[in-house]
Amino acid sequence: MHRADSATTPDVQVTTRGELPPGSAEYATKKIGKRLRFAHRPVLAVRVRLSRHGDPAVDRPVVAQANLDVDGRPVRAQAVGATATESIDRLDDKVRHLLERAALHWEARRGGRPAPGAHEWRHGSVPARRPEYFPRPETEREIIRHKSYSLHRRTVDEAAFDMHLLDYEFHLFTEAGTGQDSVLYHAGQTLHRLAQLTPPGPHQLAPFKLALTISQQPAPLLSTAESVDRLALTGLPFLFFLDAERGRGSVLYHRYDGHYGLITPSA
Repeated sequence: MHRADSATTPDVQVTTRGELPPGSAEYATKKIGKRLRFAHRPVLAVRVRLSRHGDPAVDRPVVAQANLDVDGRPVRAQAVGATATESIDRLDDKVRHLLERAALHWEARRGGRPAPGAHEWRHGSVPARRPEYFPRPETEREIIRHKSYSLHRRTVDEAAFDMHLLDYEFHLFTEAGTGQDSVLYHAGQTLHRLAQLTPPGPHQLAPFKLALTISQQPAPLLSTAESVDRLALTGLPFLFFLDAERGRGSVLYHRYDGHYGLITPSA
């Protein structure tokens, strides 16, 4: 397996926010910097962000996030902890798993971008984990982050690859065969489930090999306010819905701090 030359490993850029112990940035630089030596492809850039939430009720207030550019491919990991050291250690472990996963996938590809093998993501690649968010009382929750971006047109296999390298629990994208706004997420016996605005008919999806369950429920038509009520009622970690205000598929989700985040396609 090819490994990146440590002499070309870039400096780890660390930013901090909130009250963190002295030496936290240096510890993150050392941990993640050592991990980069085992990357299978050149790492072109590394950014780590350490944030401490100001709410004393949050039991794991420190969030560590790493964004890597591995030979042009974005790799993202995020971890939370009670202390800066705990969150950085968890982040280091996630980065290791993601780099190993990327190495296996790139070796299987051998150039180009073919679909993953039928069981490439299925066995041991999706850990059983509960959503890591603070159980904030419903009356205190707000949408405090709204991200809007152009959805890439992807096959299911390509969307799964992106989702795993970015360490997402779900991935909003435009499915290549149907042209529909779609969300891929971890669920069911196959460990992956696809939901679309309108359930696809046979052979409408672009060819893929991923073991997959396809939801037969259409996305509910909701306003943003109604989506907040629906998510609170269901208790699910996120909600995929047809945004009545934008006419596109959107996702409302629980953030680590118990508030909400909203993802919408750009115009």
